[in-house]
Amino acid sequence: MEYIDIFILLLSLLLLLLFCYFFRSKNGLPTNWPFLGMLPALLKNVQRIHDFATELMDNSHMTFPFKGPWFTNMYLLVTVHPANVHHVMSKNFGNYPKGSKFNEIFDVLGDGIFNTDSFVWKYHRKMAQSFLTHPKFHPFLVNKTWDKVEDGLIPVLNHFSDNHSNSNEVVDLQDLFARFTFDTICIISMDYDPKSLSINLPYNPSSKALDDVEEVIFYRHSVPSFVWKFQRWLDIGEENKYRKAWETLDSFIYKCIDMKRSQEEPINELLNVDLLTLYMKQDENGKIVNQGDNNKFLRDTILNIFVAGRDTTSATLSWFFYLLSKNPQVVSNIKKELDNNATICRENFKEVSNKLVYLHGALCETLRLYPPVAFEAKSPVEPDILPSGHHVNKNMQIIFSMYAMGRMKSIWGDDCYEFKPERWKSEQGNIRHEPSYKFLAFNAGPRTCLGKEMAFTQMKIIATTIIQNYVIEPVEEHPVVPNISIILHMKYGFKVRIRRSR
Repeated sequence: MEYIDIFILLLSLLLLLLFCYFFRSKNGLPTNWPFLGMLPALLKNVQRIHDFATELMDNSHMTFPFKGPWFTNMYLLVTVHPANVHHVMSKNFGNYPKGSKFNEIFDVLGDGIFNTDSFVWKYHRKMAQSFLTHPKFHPFLVNKTWDKVEDGLIPVLNHFSDNHSNSNEVVDLQDLFARFTFDTICIISMDYDPKSLSINLPYNPSSKALDDVEEVIFYRHSVPSFVWKFQRWLDIGEENKYRKAWETLDSFIYKCIDMKRSQEEPINELLNVDLLTLYMKQDENGKIVNQGDNNKFLRDTILNIFVAGRDTTSATLSWFFYLLSKNPQVVSNIKKELDNNATICRENFKEVSNKLVYLHGALCETLRLYPPVAFEAKSPVEPDILPSGHHVNKNMQIIFSMYAMGRMKSIWGDDCYEFKPERWKSEQGNIRHEPSYKFLAFNAGPRTCLGKEMAFTQMKIIATTIIQNYVIEPVEEHPVVPNISIILHMKYGFKVRIRRSR
C-alpha cells in the first residue's frame, strides 16, 4: 500500500507539472505556478535581471505585479510608468518612506541619509545641502578633483600608455575610475587621501568591501527574506561575505574618525574643512540627532557618502567610455565641441563646462541607458491606488527599474536603444530638461540627489582630460555586461589599452 501511495503522489505531481506546462503564460510574462508563484522565472533570469525587467515592462504596459511563493511575503509591483513614479516619489511622497523592509535589507547603511526617514533624514539632507550648495563648494570641488587628475589619474594613464607599444598592457578602466572617485570622496568627506589611484594599483580592501556589500544587498532583493535571514543566522554564503565586508568598512571608517578626532586643528569656516569635521562640529554643539553613539552616527554618515560619491560617478564614467568606443562619431562630435572652446582647466572650468552641451548630453544619455542605481524600492504606509489603477498595500514593495525605464519606446521613442546625445539638445542649443519621473537617474521629488552637480563636474573634468589626451581601445574579446548588484557596475570590468593621442 505504501508503494501505491508514493506512485499516486508522483503521478499527481507529474500531472500538475503537465497542467502548468500547457497552461503556462503565453504572453511573455512569468507564469504564476502553484505554490512557487513566479519565483522560477526570477531565478531563471537573475543573471540577466536588468534585461528581464525590460522585457517584463515591455510586455505588461510598464507595470506588472510579481508574486513569490505562497508561503513567503514576496509580493512586488514592478513599474516604470511615469505617472506611477511621479505619484510615489513626489505627489504622495509622505505615504512612501524607506520603511522597515528597506532598513532591514540595507542595514549596513545604518542611520545615514539613504536609510532614514522623518527628522533624521531631514537633518542629513540639511547638512549635506549646506555643504554642497555653499558658494565656495564648487571651486573647492574643482580644485580637489583637478589635484587628483594631475597627481593620480594622468600619471597612471601615462604609465599604461607608455607601456602600450612594448607590452600591449591591459588595464581595467572601471577600476581606475573607482579608485579615482574613492580617493576624492575620502578627501572631500574626511580630508584623507588613501592614494589608491597610483601606478602600482594597490589593493584597496575598503573599495572591495563596498562592492561585496552592494552585490549581497541585490541578492537579498532577489530571494525570499527567510532565505537570506537563515544564511545570516548560519553565517554562510552571501551573508558571510556581507558580514566580513561590513567589518572591513567599519574598521576603515572608524580609523578615519579616530584620526580626525586626534587632530587639534582649529575648525574654520565652511568649506575650509571636510564634511566629517562639519558633523563633528555639530556634535560639539549638541545637534547630532543620535545621542546614543555619535561615532556610529558619523560612521553611518560617511558610509552613505561613500556609496553616493564613489559608485555612481565611477559606474557612469565606465559606461560612458564603453558607449564612446561603440560610437566613434560621438567622440568626434565631442572633440569638435572641445576644440571650439578654450582649453579646459581648473581656472576656467565653470565657464567652459557650461558651454559643453553635447558632452553634457552624452553623459545624460549614458545615465539614461545605464543608470548607476538600477532600481528603487518603495513600500506604502497606507493602502493606495496608483495612477495605473493598481492597488498597493503595506505588504507590497514597489520596484522602479531605471534600467528598463530608459529602454521604453513609449517613454523615449522608437530609437530608445540608440546612444544619441542629440536628444538632450534643445532647439535653442541648450540642454533639454527632462522631468525626473521620466529620467530617474538622480531620483525624484524631495529625495532628489543633492550631488547631481558634483557628479557632472567630476565626470566632465575626467572625460575632457581623457578625450583630449588619450585614445581608449577596448579589448575586443573582453565581455562587457552589467553586474548583478544594486550599482550597475560592469561584471568583468572594462579592459582597455591606452595610448596618447598626441
